[in-house]
Amino acid sequence: MSFFSQALARVKPSASIVASQRARELKAQGRDVIALSAGEPDFDTPEHIKAAAQRAMARGETKYPPVAGIPELREAIVGKFKRENQLDYRVSETMVSNGGKQVIVNALMATIDPGDEVIVPAPYWVSYPEMVALCGGTPVIVETDPANGYKLTAEALERAITPRTKWLMFNSPCNPSGAAYSRDELKALTDVLVDHPQVWVMSDDIYEHLIYGGLEFTTPAQIEPRLRERTLTVNGLSKAYAMTGWRVGYAGGPEPLIKAMDKIQGQITSGINTIAQWAAVEALTGPQDFIQEWRQIFERRRDLVVELLNQAEGVDCQRPDGAFYAYPSCGALLGRRAPDGTLIDSDEAFTRALLETEGVALVHGGAFGLAPNFRVSYAAATDQLEEACKRIQRFCASLG
Repeated sequence: MSFFSQALARVKPSASIVASQRARELKAQGRDVIALSAGEPDFDTPEHIKAAAQRAMARGETKYPPVAGIPELREAIVGKFKRENQLDYRVSETMVSNGGKQVIVNALMATIDPGDEVIVPAPYWVSYPEMVALCGGTPVIVETDPANGYKLTAEALERAITPRTKWLMFNSPCNPSGAAYSRDELKALTDVLVDHPQVWVMSDDIYEHLIYGGLEFTTPAQIEPRLRERTLTVNGLSKAYAMTGWRVGYAGGPEPLIKAMDKIQGQITSGINTIAQWAAVEALTGPQDFIQEWRQIFERRRDLVVELLNQAEGVDCQRPDGAFYAYPSCGALLGRRAPDGTLIDSDEAFTRALLETEGVALVHGGAFGLAPNFRVSYAAATDQLEEACKRIQRFCASLG
C-alpha cells in the first residue's frame, strides 16, 4: 500500500514552474539563459502601493486578519467590481485569498464531488485540470481551433455539457494563447449557459487590464445578469499591478458559495498576509494611470515578439489579443533533428532542445493541452526579448 494519497497521483507538476526551475539550474551552472517561461511582469510594484504596506506596518497592522479579508479591502473590491465591471456585489459576496489559485481551489473543494465534470477549454492554464483532479472531479478538455483564434465556441460548449457538468472554467484574456473574447462572442457562450442551470461559471479575469487593439473587456456575469447567482468572478493583483509576490487574489460571487469558500480557507491558511491586504487596498483605490502605460509597453512587446517569431523558420505565431503571452505553433518543425542529433518529435522536445542548445526557456504547448505549440512570455525587457527571438530563429534554422 502506498504511503501517498490517490489525490497526489492524479496531479502533475506545473510545467511552467518546472521550466523556470530548469532555467535557474542552468544559470547557477554559469549558463547564459533567458527565461521566458514565467507569467510575471518585469515591472516593480508601484511605489505608492509599497508605501501603503510600510504605513500599515508602522500602524501595527500585523495581527491575524479575518479569514475572508479585512473589511477595507473587501469594500475596495466591491468598488472595483462596480467601477470597472458594472457588477453589484455586497461585501459579504467577496473574498480575499492567497492569490487567484487559492480562490479557485477553495471554490472547487467546496463544490466538487467524485464524478463531477468541469469543462476546461484548451489551451488552458496548466493548473486548471490539475486543480479539478486534485478535488476529485473530472476535467473535460475541449480543444479550440487555431483558425478561430483559440476561442471556445457556443457549439463546442453545448456539446461538452452533460448532466454531470458542474463548472465551466473560463479565462479571457487567456493564458497561454492571449485570446480575448468580444462582447458578442461571450454573449454566445452565456446564451448556452442560461439553458443549463446546473453549470456554474468560474471566470478567471486576472489579465483583465492587459487587452489590446481597442478590444473592450467583458466578463460573463456582466454580459448575462441571469448568470450572476452561479458565477464566481475571480481576479487578483499579480499581473496588472506587478504584485506577484504579494499573493493577493479575490473573488465576487453568490454569498452561499463565498461562505463555503471561507469555511475551506479557514481550515487551510486562514486570512492572507495583513500587510499585503493593506497594500491591495491602495492598489485598488489609489492611482491607476500606470496600468495604461504598462499596457502600451506590453502591446509594443507583443508586436515585436510576433514579428520576430514569424521570421523563424517553421514557426507560425498568431497575434494575441491580450495577456502577455504568444502561443506559436512549431508543427512544421516536427520530425527534424537538432545539430546534436536529437529528434524533434514533439513541442516538448523542441523546447527542451532549445533550452539546452540556445539557453531560452519556454513552456511546451502540450502542458497547456494543445500541441504542437510553445508559450512565450513577453513580460520581459525588450532587449531580452530581441535576443531570445534571435536565438529561437537560429535554433530553428539549425534543424535538419
